[in-house]
Amino acid sequence: MIALQVLFEVDATGHDADAVLERQLAEQPVVPEAAEYAGQLVHGVLKNLDRIDGLIANAAPHWPVAQLPKIDKNILRLAIYEVLVDNRVPTKAAINEAVELAKIFGSESSSRFVNGVLGTVVSQVGIE
Repeated sequence: MIALQVLFEVDATGHDADAVLERQLAEQPVVPEAAEYAGQLVHGVLKNLDRIDGLIANAAPHWPVAQLPKIDKNILRLAIYEVLVDNRVPTKAAINEAVELAKIFGSESSSRFVNGVLGTVVSQVGIE
């Protein structure tokens, strides 16, 4: 959740990711391992942003990435990074987590949209 909040703020405001992460961790203290993992997720997503956004664009061609709601876009970015790059979280768990985040933070249709896009991405890249 912290990684999502950082990615959302960086996307919405252009703030420095490290500064946002530091502030979020100060406001929501977590165990050191969780803080480290959140940082790895944020930096990993940002490092792979072009590739991830390309996958989103291919999976949802009728929804330009730049026009997606920022929360949906960043949930997708986080889940795609976890599935395709990080590989610590099983694919189904990453998708379920993304759908739950969309239910909490997104609009009424966000969870269905996130689930559909992630299912398409997984199919297109051949992950089970």
